Amino acid sequence: QVQLVESGGGLVQAGGSLKLTCAASGNIISINAVEWYRQTPGEQRELVASITKGGRTNIADSVLGRFTISRNNGVVTTYLQMNSLKPEDTAVYYCAATRILGPRAWGQGTQVTVSS
Repeated sequence: QVQLVESGGGLVQAGGSLKLTCAASGNIISINAVEWYRQTPGEQRELVASITKGGRTNIADSVLGRFTISRNNGVVTTYLQMNSLKPEDTAVYYCAATRILGPRAWGQGTQVTVSS
């Protein structure tokens, strides 16, 4: 089992920054990659960024140049740095872990609200 806990969400004005943290625990050695998704009501979850345990990153076009993903201590702690935030970035942000075996693990989500 892998447990994920997100933190760092909140309310910020447009143009501001937030840094989300995803802390993993449990069977960490089974994690292949950590991903950040976001979701707004009535919409599907959107993959925002990902980082593999080898350090390869991928950023969605919608946030490219504004968001970066990084990690510390392998994939134990993963960060999503969000700069130049826009009202359309408002969403619940979820951390997820893909694993060697078993389904993707999810965190509980953290709300990010960007005011105009």
